[in-house]
Amino acid sequence: MPRNRRTTVLLAILAVVSVVALVQYWPTTPPPVAVTGAPARPAGRPSTATSITAPDVHLQALSAERPRPQDEPERNLFRFKPKAAPPRAPAAARPAGPATPPVAQAPAGPPPLAPIAMRFIGLLEATEHAEKIAVLTDGRGIYHGREGDIIEGRYRILKIGVESVDVAYLDGRGRQTIRLSGS
Repeated sequence: MPRNRRTTVLLAILAVVSVVALVQYWPTTPPPVAVTGAPARPAGRPSTATSITAPDVHLQALSAERPRPQDEPERNLFRFKPKAAPPRAPAAARPAGPATPPVAQAPAGPPPLAPIAMRFIGLLEATEHAEKIAVLTDGRGIYHGREGDIIEGRYRILKIGVESVDVAYLDGRGRQTIRLSGS
């Protein structure tokens, strides 16, 4: 019984000391400081300045009109001057005759096809029929097929090798070799 009483007394003393330490060292907000016109001075030196004057504030400059930013795609946010105009060609280099209109270039043909977005992830070999089945993915689904099969309704498997597969669009354009590594 005396041991329990001693433990209880020690715990009560510890709690009182903790509360006192908490109250003593708890961070408090500093009291508001009154701002006066005199600057702080080191102890022992007399103050030579009697008051501080406020800097000039140009309120009319705040209401002045400012230039609007230009909507240029090449605008540099860290540049304050407008972009300089390109230098003009010297007068001697320009032809003396009437200005010729620029020749419009005809399109060179249809735009190039997008690369085939498939990855070759595996190869199955049916030993009974001695044929290879390529396993491909586009990130959304997994597709498989033999040589000549149509994958995803857009691509045809042309040739299946040990480490790669040749795939083309259905019309025969855009032939691409996809390696087993996935590129």
